[in-house]
Order: sequence, then C-alpha cells, then structure tokens
Amino acid sequence: MIQNSGSTQTNKPIAPTKRGRTFLISALILLVILGITVFAGYQQGISIRKENKLAIVTQQLTEQFKFATDDIQAGRYEIARQRLEFIISNDPGFPGAQEKLTQVLVLMNVPTLTVTPSLTPTPDFSGAEQAYAKAGQLIAAQDWPGALGALDEMRKLNPAYQQSQVDGMYYFALRNYGYDLITKQGNLEGGIYQLTLAERFGPLDRDANGIREGARVYIIGASFWELDWSQAVFYFGQARNWGDLWDGTMTSSARFQIASMRYGDQLFAKGKICGDNEALAQYQNAQNISPLDKAAQNNYNQAMLTCFPATDTPAPITETPTSPAPPTTYP
Repeated sequence: MIQNSGSTQTNKPIAPTKRGRTFLISALILLVILGITVFAGYQQGISIRKENKLAIVTQQLTEQFKFATDDIQAGRYEIARQRLEFIISNDPGFPGAQEKLTQVLVLMNVPTLTVTPSLTPTPDFSGAEQAYAKAGQLIAAQDWPGALGALDEMRKLNPAYQQSQVDGMYYFALRNYGYDLITKQGNLEGGIYQLTLAERFGPLDRDANGIREGARVYIIGASFWELDWSQAVFYFGQARNWGDLWDGTMTSSARFQIASMRYGDQLFAKGKICGDNEALAQYQNAQNISPLDKAAQNNYNQAMLTCFPATDTPAPITETPTSPAPPTTYP
C-alpha cells in the first residue's frame, strides 16, 4: 500500500513591494504635515482670541473710567466707586484708577454742610470725629496743608478712628500737596518730600512719580551750575522731558539755554567748533529756545564762518573769437 507523503507548506507573509513602502511613508509624512498645520492654526487662533479679548477688555475699562469720572462730577460717588473697583480688579495698573478711587473714598466721607442764615460760632473740632470732618472739608477745598494738619490732630486724638479712610485721605492730600509744590510753587525739595510720604500709604500714580523724578533731575542739574556746564546741559535737557519745571527762579528750559551757551563758549575757546555736540551745536540748541546773548552770538557767527566757509565764485568763461581760416587754393 502506497502512502502518499504529503508535504506541509508554510504560509509565508508576502513582503511589501517597494512601491507600497513609498506609499506608506508618503502617507505618514502627509499626516505629520497635516498635524503640524492643524496645531499651528490652533495656536494662532488662540493668540488671535487672546488679542481680541485684551482689546475688548481695554476698551471696556476705558469706557468705565470715563463713566466713573462723569459719576464723580455728578456726585454719584457709590457708582463711581463700584466702577473703579471693577477697573482695578481687572487691571491694577490702569492709569489714574487708584487715584480716582482714593478721591471717591475721601469725597464719600466728607460730611454735607448745612448753611444757616443765622450767625453761629466756630465749631469746636477738639474730638476725633470733628477733626475728621474738618479734614474732609479742607480736602474738598484743596487746602492740602490744612487737611494734613487736621488729620495729624485727629490721629493724636484717636489713632484707630476710621483708620482705612484716614489713610486714603493722607495719601490724597500728600500726593496733591507734593505735586502742587513742584508744579505751582517751584518748591522741588518740599514736593519730593511730600510725595515720598504719600508713597507710604500707596503707590504713586504715573504723573506724580514722573514729576518727582523730574524734580530730582532738576536738582542734580542745579548742583553742576557754573561748575560743569556739560553736565548742566545734560541734566537740564533731561528735566525738560517732565515739562518746564522751575525752582522758583528759572525754568529748566531757561537753564538749559544758558548752560548750552556757556558750554558752547568753552568748546569754542578750545577750538572744538564744528563736530557733533561741539560749540556750533550748543549754540544752535540754545538758539532754538531764545536769542543768544552777545558773547554767544559773536562766537556763533564765527563758528558759522569756520564750519561753512564761503567759496569763491568761479569767473565766467569767455570765448575768444577766432578769425576765419584763409581760403584754400588748388592749382
């Protein structure tokens, strides 16, 4: 009996062709590119949404600040307070918001005065409550020294009385007193001192901090007056960035002009005339503010001749007439 020996065949996987591998790789690359594109678009969308949200919030806060200002003028202090607190909660550094809130808190605590036609004796502000009321009235009248005196008296009588409100009143009075001393009275040192005291009760706003910095720069410039004109020019040029500050005698622009002329005279005497920031440039800077004095004007005139000398005008070229050539004869 013959037995057929069947051979067992093993099913082997068919290796992918070269064309199939290329297709798979291309598909994977395409998927990666699509993923990157989708992710980049998603990130860009998030960035655009954030920018749009920031612009919308800024616009809303600006509108609320304007509304709060209108409310203060109309005497709607509670509504103004709510608006300003909303602004600060969303943007603590919003320009002027903290100062306006302090002003509102002060005005909300100023008692209403009832004017009677009969003559009444001057009230006795011996107690803390009376001193507090008096301080509020003086702040409303923008009598900053008087308000500070009333607040000091109230603190002596009862340090714990209306403590948070009193701190706000101190800040408001000190801030405005220091600002007025610098900008209206030319008392730079006194203004710096009052603003520094105000800073103990809260951060200074941008305007107050800037005017204090300008006053400091002015004082530094004054320390070089008639000692180092180049430094005086530098510092008074910087001080002009905060407006035309003055120290009760001269403005920063006037000092810058004088310092520029005298520094120009020094450079002119040393023969440093035409270069950048040399004599001619100093005279031109001074001349932009007001006319030069006699000494500076004389030097300026000579500097102009030195830096821009006159050139000789070339003589016109005249053509010499030529006589006609003799006729040519041919044999």
